[in-house]
Amino acid sequence: MAYMENYFDIRIDPTRLVPGARSVITLLLNYFPGREALEKDAAAHGAADRPKVTDRSRVPDQSQVTDRPRVAKYAYGKDYHEVIRDKLKNLLGLIRGQIGEVNGRGFVDSAPVLERSWAVRSGLGWVGKNGNLLNKQTGSFFFIATLIVDLELEADTPFAGDYCGTCRKCIDACPTEAILDNKVVDGSKCISYFTIELKEQLIPEEMKGKFQDWLFGCDTCQDVCPWNRFSSPTREQAFAPIPAILNFRTADWEELTEEGFKEIFRHSALKRTKYAGIQRNLRFIAPGA
Repeated sequence: MAYMENYFDIRIDPTRLVPGARSVITLLLNYFPGREALEKDAAAHGAADRPKVTDRSRVPDQSQVTDRPRVAKYAYGKDYHEVIRDKLKNLLGLIRGQIGEVNGRGFVDSAPVLERSWAVRSGLGWVGKNGNLLNKQTGSFFFIATLIVDLELEADTPFAGDYCGTCRKCIDACPTEAILDNKVVDGSKCISYFTIELKEQLIPEEMKGKFQDWLFGCDTCQDVCPWNRFSSPTREQAFAPIPAILNFRTADWEELTEEGFKEIFRHSALKRTKYAGIQRNLRFIAPGA
């Protein structure tokens, strides 16, 4: 994942992205699923305590893998890039309508922007041991968006605390031991990296048997985080689960054609790994493969 080191100068200097930039506005958008989706997921994977959120310490081991591959919650509904891009455009339009001509650009995984660092400096939370931004009121199941403008605004107080304490639940629960001490995440061991970012390559054999039933992404470190007991269902209708995400069994994924994939998931984040990637992941997590 050496690509993350690229464009470091742009990452730390917003004026390289927006000439004359004076302020960085950070926004969070909750994507935590509703109870119905959580209960369906829990029933399918033998973790009846999952929807309660209050106790996320149980993580299924490989022997509990079912015939219903799992998808990370952020990809349940419509691709967040599409949803947030429109919201940022509307927000910039509202600012211009109230103030006048303002030069600005919105970003959501679309440019080298240090989203989590700006979020901490905006007072929205701290970076946890699993590398996610954590908020005491809402947990971590949210997207981070950034709007850089040439408008000078009064800055919020940066978040100064760290409330992970001695908790090691995310470190101990990670199926591939990708979460290290000192808030270091080895991206090259992360299930999300292998199932999404790794393009047109085979997943290393040494990872065999460690993916549980994750087909696309992984939520384990978030599911066990005590702060996510405060997660509440999103009110964004665009994030309502695509039925296939929760209902497809292994056989359904295996029988899915490329045309069918493109039709069902045309507005889904799953298209990021493409049909070939989904089929590769499916073969890799298949019992006995």
